[in-house]
Amino acid sequence: MHIYDLQELKASTNNFSSSRLIGKGSHGSVYKGILKNGNLVAIKKQSLGLQKLQDNTKLENEANILSSVHPNPCLIKLLGISHDDYGNKIIVTQYMPNGTLHDLLHVSATDLPWRKRVEIALRIAEGVRLLHESNPPVVHRDIKSANILFDKIYSATLADFGLAVRLGNEVEANKLPAGTIGYIDPSYTTPGKLSTKIDVFSYGVVLLELLSGRRAMDVRKSPPSIVEWALPLIERGRAMEVCDERIRLPRGSMARAIRRLVHVAARCVSPKESVRPTMGEIVAILESLTVEPIQLPISFRNVVFKMMGRRRFGFNGRVKDCGTCGEHDKGSGNNISKGRLLVREILADITLK
Repeated sequence: MHIYDLQELKASTNNFSSSRLIGKGSHGSVYKGILKNGNLVAIKKQSLGLQKLQDNTKLENEANILSSVHPNPCLIKLLGISHDDYGNKIIVTQYMPNGTLHDLLHVSATDLPWRKRVEIALRIAEGVRLLHESNPPVVHRDIKSANILFDKIYSATLADFGLAVRLGNEVEANKLPAGTIGYIDPSYTTPGKLSTKIDVFSYGVVLLELLSGRRAMDVRKSPPSIVEWALPLIERGRAMEVCDERIRLPRGSMARAIRRLVHVAARCVSPKESVRPTMGEIVAILESLTVEPIQLPISFRNVVFKMMGRRRFGFNGRVKDCGTCGEHDKGSGNNISKGRLLVREILADITLK
């Protein structure tokens, strides 16, 4: 892991100037840094509140977790660390220039297309699956739209590992429940309730947020909780009423995909942990929804017809009477099967070429 010189980080942020502040939370403040080589980075240092409490555990924990998990584009990349003048840890990560999912859904005037929402859902599911399949498994404990960041091409990345814990580690597993209201699993009330299923619940809330455009917790609405609003609708067979009204509902295969996602979200936020799928199951479902069918160009049909004609096949898949042999039974079901077989052979020929 690279160790950054504190003076270099100060110079890169104009001594942690407020003009370079790009994010602020209970765990730390994040600054945009421009290193001497011109590279952009995100620099997180301890929040003032934690400085007063002399609590540096959150950034220490984030650095430890990120350095222990397998690098993946779906997870924020740790570039290195440093320490401030008082010995508190500073972490340096990749810079994400396009903000958070929370801002994109609730602040930006741009409406997210349905296909992009499915893509984001898959990216985050892949990231959480990687955490859960680590050895030992890692539970993020703070999955929410504000912790999903976008790179320069708007690929989603899961960030902020200050609350993450490793299962099987007695010290970490005994940490008091933590998370964000609206996203935290209501059943996670004691350290003994810690499991990967609490991340599945939080992911389900994000999925509902993605699909509906509604905030996870909005006191201006009744009920304020997105889960308490969405679940009754889904249970009454009104799943598509959960979808964001600001953009037109999709049709065809995308409509079916969105409906499937709504029901996946309902399973994720189920009060019964046994009903909630694993992140591996969720990834498999989302991958099946995002596989594009092969779109054959119109010209391809002409190629098929010509090849079928040369082999004495009609456009309806029936074998024409060649007049030279007795094995062609005009219009028979057997010939239709042969016609389908030929189409498969033509497809194989063109694919191989």
